[in-house]
Amino acid sequence: MFTVKIGEDEIQVAERTTYEQLIEPYQEKDGNLITVVSSDGKIRELFKRVNKSCEIKFFTLKDDVGFKTYVRTATMLFMKAVFDIYGCQAAAQCRMEFAIGHGYYLSAEGAFPANEESANKLRERMQELVKRKIPFLKRSYPIDEAIEIFERQGMTDKVKLFQYRRTSAVNVYECDGYCDYFYGYMMPNTSYVKWFDLIPYDEGFMLLLPTRKTANRVEKFSERKKLFETLKVSDTWGRQVGIETVGDLNEQICQGTLGDIILIQEAMQERKIAEIARDIVSHENVKFVMIAGPSSSGKTSLSHRLSIQLRSLGKTPHPIAMDNYFVNREDTPLDENGDYDFECLGAMDIEGFNADMLRLLNGETVEMPTFNFKIGQREYQGDTMKLGPEDILVIEGIHGLNPKMSYALPEESKYKVYVSALTSINVDAHNRIATTDGRLLRRLVRDAKTRGADAKRTIQMWSNVRKGEENNIFPFQEEADAIFNSALIYELAVLKQYAEPLLFQVPKNTTEHYEAKRLLKFLDYFLNVSSENLPNNSICREFVGGSCFKV
Repeated sequence: MFTVKIGEDEIQVAERTTYEQLIEPYQEKDGNLITVVSSDGKIRELFKRVNKSCEIKFFTLKDDVGFKTYVRTATMLFMKAVFDIYGCQAAAQCRMEFAIGHGYYLSAEGAFPANEESANKLRERMQELVKRKIPFLKRSYPIDEAIEIFERQGMTDKVKLFQYRRTSAVNVYECDGYCDYFYGYMMPNTSYVKWFDLIPYDEGFMLLLPTRKTANRVEKFSERKKLFETLKVSDTWGRQVGIETVGDLNEQICQGTLGDIILIQEAMQERKIAEIARDIVSHENVKFVMIAGPSSSGKTSLSHRLSIQLRSLGKTPHPIAMDNYFVNREDTPLDENGDYDFECLGAMDIEGFNADMLRLLNGETVEMPTFNFKIGQREYQGDTMKLGPEDILVIEGIHGLNPKMSYALPEESKYKVYVSALTSINVDAHNRIATTDGRLLRRLVRDAKTRGADAKRTIQMWSNVRKGEENNIFPFQEEADAIFNSALIYELAVLKQYAEPLLFQVPKNTTEHYEAKRLLKFLDYFLNVSSENLPNNSICREFVGGSCFKV
């Protein structure tokens, strides 16, 4: 018998008891599905057996670890349905592309029609599998045996991925004759995927799942056409250069051909920036270029590079940080925990910003503010500005796309740019890389280099940063006149050498250790790429250092 502590309860459990059996009385007690647990600080899948006395904590769909486990399990359920209806080769050809809100775009690669009929068949098969409560079995195979399994299934992406793995064994999940590999944890059986929908979309399907906010229902899909097209263009380019997965990237690194890819992608980004600059200039009345995007999206580097392109077209750009219009610290709103909420619109002096911008638009001379973050006060130091005929303000800030932030300015005077690191490379065909992972790694490295913050602190703050983005940035993506993808297909291999030492320093007895460990496992897929040969104007330089801009 083992003694297990769950909150204030102490329970005696017999040997061979699974965590699923143990938590059954607590399952969905507060309306939240428990997907995995931690046992004395180590994450355990629910089909694992309790093997010692321990303290148990739950992860539900409202927790990052629990939510990702649900998404992963739902993805395998979809692939199993494809396998059952259309065969092994069709499942191998399916690809989890990217996320749009609470929808996960899956392409069929022509293996079967992406239409309403196919969606109905797959949805019905998924529902049948959920009712049958089929277990997900996890087995560890020597890496050579795992390669043989996936060679037989035609999953060449996984074969290539495993060829660059340093470990001697690989965990493979099996569901009623279908085998797959997933980076992360899985729920015990198909019945746990309680909420989902599947609709045809573009050339594939949208798998609709709950969000962390709506943990027990699926909402109607909200299209974001501009964002979708930007992500699709990035995916297409990855195919063209032969880098769709981490295995493809590692192969190019080993072959010594990545240098050309770096130069080609940097050139493509510069071309896109030049296109945005030309579009701005084509709008004669534009005086305010508003750049917004989530944390670590490369806003500062983009504002500098866009300014250079505008200068090449005869304009005189002036960069302005919207942060200089923060209200004074004592006037900053508080969040539900009583902490300063610097991310909300109420933290900005909206009236002051609009008054200054209108005066500039009317040809007046304006003394521009600077915000002193150390003392939390706005200061005026005699820095004046007056707009001439060719002058354009390049304004960077998280609220740049929110119409309320610039409500007084004529619409024709504004040009809005949304920037984010929209990662297009996958671990393999069925394991997408979340754009948030790329941005978090960027921020970890930059915070340590320029702000003296350790990885524990950055991870600790990340959930609040994400909350601010979801409330204040993402709802306005489609307001943008242009979307710029700042992700670089090679950057995670560059960030690895900077991020790993930081992540290893996160103490084991902390909540942040879960995320640090996950990121370390994730980075282990990548071979290293030196930053030595990166151009000095690369957006990646904003995070690893060596940029020619003041970033």
